[in-house]
Amino acid sequence: MTTVNLTDEKTLLLQLKNGDERAFEILYNNYKFRLAGNLFKLLKSDDLVKETLQELFFKLWEVRAQIDPEKSFKSYLFRIAENLVNDYFRKVAKDKRLLAKMLASSSELYLHIEEDMLSKEEVQKLQQLIDLMPPQRKMVFTLCKLEGKSYKEVEEIMGINAKTISSHMLQANKFLRSHFKDSSGIALSIVLSVLFKGF
Repeated sequence: MTTVNLTDEKTLLLQLKNGDERAFEILYNNYKFRLAGNLFKLLKSDDLVKETLQELFFKLWEVRAQIDPEKSFKSYLFRIAENLVNDYFRKVAKDKRLLAKMLASSSELYLHIEEDMLSKEEVQKLQQLIDLMPPQRKMVFTLCKLEGKSYKEVEEIMGINAKTISSHMLQANKFLRSHFKDSSGIALSIVLSVLFKGF
Protein backbone atom coordinates (compact mmCIF):
# COMPACT_ATOMS: atom_id res chain seq x y z
CA MET A 1 0.00 0.00 0.00
CA THR A 2 1.39 3.39 -0.96
CA THR A 3 0.98 6.27 1.43
CA VAL A 4 0.60 9.93 0.60
CA ASN A 5 2.57 12.54 2.53
CA LEU A 6 0.70 15.40 4.19
CA THR A 7 1.71 17.97 1.58
CA ASP A 8 0.45 15.77 -1.23
CA GLU A 9 -2.66 14.97 0.78
CA LYS A 10 -3.53 18.67 1.12
CA THR A 11 -3.22 18.99 -2.66
CA LEU A 12 -5.49 15.97 -3.12
CA LEU A 13 -8.03 17.41 -0.68
CA LEU A 14 -8.11 20.69 -2.56
CA GLN A 15 -8.66 18.74 -5.78
CA LEU A 16 -11.38 16.67 -4.09
CA LYS A 17 -13.16 19.86 -2.97
CA ASN A 18 -13.31 20.80 -6.65
CA GLY A 19 -14.86 17.45 -7.58
CA ASP A 20 -11.73 15.66 -8.84
CA GLU A 21 -12.64 11.96 -8.99
CA ARG A 22 -9.02 10.84 -9.37
CA ALA A 23 -8.07 12.58 -6.12
CA PHE A 24 -11.04 10.89 -4.45
CA GLU A 25 -9.87 7.48 -5.70
CA ILE A 26 -6.31 8.02 -4.42
CA LEU A 27 -7.56 9.06 -0.98
CA TYR A 28 -9.94 6.10 -0.90
CA ASN A 29 -7.14 3.64 -1.71
CA ASN A 30 -4.87 5.23 0.86
CA TYR A 31 -7.31 4.90 3.76
CA LYS A 32 -9.62 1.98 2.98
CA PHE A 33 -7.50 -0.74 4.63
CA ARG A 34 -6.87 1.22 7.83
CA LEU A 35 -10.55 2.08 8.11
CA ALA A 36 -11.63 -1.49 7.31
CA GLY A 37 -9.37 -2.89 10.06
CA ASN A 38 -10.86 -0.59 12.66
CA LEU A 39 -14.40 -1.17 11.47
CA PHE A 40 -14.00 -4.95 11.64
CA LYS A 41 -12.95 -4.75 15.31
CA LEU A 42 -16.32 -3.12 16.00
CA LEU A 43 -18.67 -4.77 13.52
CA LYS A 44 -17.19 -8.31 13.30
CA SER A 45 -18.60 -8.76 9.79
CA ASP A 46 -16.93 -8.39 6.40
CA ASP A 47 -20.26 -7.52 4.77
CA LEU A 48 -21.01 -4.81 7.32
CA VAL A 49 -17.49 -3.39 6.95
CA LYS A 50 -17.91 -3.18 3.17
CA GLU A 51 -21.33 -1.53 3.50
CA THR A 52 -20.04 0.96 6.08
CA LEU A 53 -16.98 1.82 3.98
CA GLN A 54 -19.17 2.45 0.96
CA GLU A 55 -21.48 4.67 3.00
CA LEU A 56 -18.53 6.51 4.53
CA PHE A 57 -16.95 7.42 1.19
CA PHE A 58 -20.33 8.22 -0.34
CA LYS A 59 -20.85 10.71 2.50
CA LEU A 60 -17.34 12.05 1.96
CA TRP A 61 -18.09 12.74 -1.71
CA GLU A 62 -21.37 14.43 -0.77
CA VAL A 63 -19.70 16.82 1.70
CA ARG A 64 -16.42 17.26 -0.20
CA ALA A 65 -16.94 21.04 -0.49
CA GLN A 66 -16.89 21.33 3.32
CA ILE A 67 -13.52 19.58 3.80
CA ASP A 68 -10.80 21.70 5.44
CA PRO A 69 -7.40 20.65 4.01
CA GLU A 70 -5.67 22.30 6.99
CA LYS A 71 -7.23 19.86 9.46
CA SER A 72 -6.39 16.18 9.94
CA PHE A 73 -8.14 14.25 7.18
CA LYS A 74 -7.47 10.95 8.96
CA SER A 75 -9.28 12.17 12.10
CA TYR A 76 -12.13 13.44 9.93
CA LEU A 77 -12.57 10.02 8.26
CA PHE A 78 -12.36 8.09 11.52
CA ARG A 79 -14.93 10.41 13.12
CA ILE A 80 -17.35 9.72 10.26
CA ALA A 81 -16.66 5.98 10.65
CA GLU A 82 -17.33 6.14 14.40
CA ASN A 83 -20.61 7.97 13.84
CA LEU A 84 -21.72 5.39 11.26
CA VAL A 85 -20.94 2.53 13.65
CA ASN A 86 -22.86 4.21 16.47
CA ASP A 87 -25.79 4.81 14.10
CA TYR A 88 -25.73 1.13 13.17
CA PHE A 89 -25.78 -0.02 16.81
CA ARG A 90 -28.64 2.36 17.61
CA LYS A 91 -30.56 0.94 14.67
CA VAL A 92 -29.76 -2.59 15.83
CA ALA A 93 -31.09 -1.83 19.31
CA LYS A 94 -34.48 -0.95 17.77
CA ASP A 95 -34.64 -3.72 15.14
CA LYS A 96 -35.10 -7.28 16.44
CA ARG A 97 -33.99 -8.89 13.18
CA LEU A 98 -30.78 -6.84 13.03
CA LEU A 99 -30.19 -7.41 16.73
CA ALA A 100 -30.39 -11.18 16.27
CA LYS A 101 -28.01 -11.04 13.31
CA MET A 102 -25.45 -8.87 15.13
CA LEU A 103 -25.57 -10.89 18.33
CA ALA A 104 -25.20 -14.15 16.41
CA SER A 105 -22.11 -13.00 14.57
CA SER A 106 -20.53 -11.63 17.76
CA SER A 107 -21.28 -14.76 19.76
CA GLU A 108 -20.06 -17.05 17.01
CA LEU A 109 -16.78 -15.16 16.76
CA TYR A 110 -16.28 -15.30 20.53
CA LEU A 111 -17.14 -18.97 20.75
CA HIS A 112 -14.85 -19.78 17.84
CA ILE A 113 -11.98 -18.20 19.81
CA GLU A 114 -12.83 -20.30 22.85
CA GLU A 115 -13.16 -23.61 21.01
CA ASP A 116 -9.61 -24.66 21.91
CA MET A 117 -10.54 -24.51 25.60
CA LEU A 118 -14.11 -25.79 25.41
CA SER A 119 -15.58 -29.04 24.17
CA LYS A 120 -18.22 -28.87 21.43
CA GLU A 121 -20.95 -29.57 24.00
CA GLU A 122 -19.73 -26.81 26.30
CA VAL A 123 -19.56 -24.34 23.42
CA GLN A 124 -23.15 -25.19 22.48
CA LYS A 125 -24.29 -24.86 26.08
CA LEU A 126 -22.72 -21.42 26.46
CA GLN A 127 -24.20 -20.28 23.15
CA GLN A 128 -27.66 -21.56 24.12
CA LEU A 129 -27.51 -19.78 27.47
CA ILE A 130 -26.50 -16.48 25.86
CA ASP A 131 -29.39 -16.92 23.42
CA LEU A 132 -31.83 -17.43 26.31
CA MET A 133 -31.16 -13.97 27.74
CA PRO A 134 -33.77 -11.24 27.11
CA PRO A 135 -32.81 -9.27 23.96
CA GLN A 136 -31.68 -6.11 25.75
CA ARG A 137 -29.61 -8.06 28.31
CA LYS A 138 -28.11 -10.18 25.56
CA MET A 139 -27.08 -7.05 23.67
CA VAL A 140 -25.61 -5.41 26.81
CA PHE A 141 -23.67 -8.61 27.57
CA THR A 142 -22.47 -8.89 23.97
CA LEU A 143 -21.33 -5.27 23.76
CA CYS A 144 -19.64 -5.27 27.19
CA LYS A 145 -18.10 -8.74 27.33
CA LEU A 146 -17.82 -10.00 23.78
CA GLU A 147 -17.12 -6.65 22.11
CA GLY A 148 -15.17 -5.16 25.02
CA LYS A 149 -17.06 -1.85 25.05
CA SER A 150 -17.17 0.44 28.08
CA TYR A 151 -20.41 1.26 29.89
CA LYS A 152 -20.20 4.79 28.48
CA GLU A 153 -20.02 3.44 24.92
CA VAL A 154 -22.96 1.10 25.58
CA GLU A 155 -24.95 4.03 27.05
CA GLU A 156 -24.46 5.96 23.80
CA ILE A 157 -25.23 2.98 21.56
CA MET A 158 -28.33 1.71 23.36
CA GLY A 159 -29.64 4.88 24.97
CA ILE A 160 -29.80 3.38 28.47
CA ASN A 161 -28.02 4.53 31.64
CA ALA A 162 -25.07 2.94 33.42
CA LYS A 163 -27.28 1.70 36.29
CA THR A 164 -29.42 -0.29 33.83
CA ILE A 165 -26.32 -1.65 32.10
CA SER A 166 -24.82 -2.71 35.43
CA SER A 167 -28.08 -4.41 36.40
CA HIS A 168 -28.16 -6.34 33.11
CA MET A 169 -24.54 -7.45 33.54
CA LEU A 170 -25.13 -8.60 37.12
CA GLN A 171 -28.21 -10.56 36.04
CA ALA A 172 -26.30 -12.11 33.12
CA ASN A 173 -23.48 -13.02 35.49
CA LYS A 174 -25.89 -14.63 37.97
CA PHE A 175 -27.73 -16.46 35.17
CA LEU A 176 -24.62 -18.00 33.61
CA ARG A 177 -23.00 -18.89 36.92
CA SER A 178 -26.17 -20.67 38.08
CA HIS A 179 -26.19 -22.81 34.94
CA PHE A 180 -22.49 -23.64 35.10
CA LYS A 181 -22.24 -24.23 38.86
CA ASP A 182 -22.51 -28.01 38.48
CA SER A 183 -19.87 -28.22 35.77
CA SER A 184 -16.53 -29.68 36.77
CA GLY A 185 -14.76 -28.75 33.55
CA ILE A 186 -11.53 -26.81 34.10
CA ALA A 187 -11.99 -25.19 30.69
CA LEU A 188 -15.36 -23.77 31.71
CA SER A 189 -13.95 -22.27 34.88
CA ILE A 190 -11.25 -20.55 32.80
CA VAL A 191 -13.80 -19.12 30.38
CA LEU A 192 -16.11 -18.00 33.18
CA SER A 193 -13.25 -16.28 34.98
CA VAL A 194 -12.60 -14.32 31.79
CA LEU A 195 -16.29 -13.55 31.26
CA PHE A 196 -16.80 -12.30 34.79
CA LYS A 197 -13.53 -10.49 35.35
CA GLY A 198 -14.29 -7.41 37.41
CA PHE A 199 -17.49 -8.76 38.99
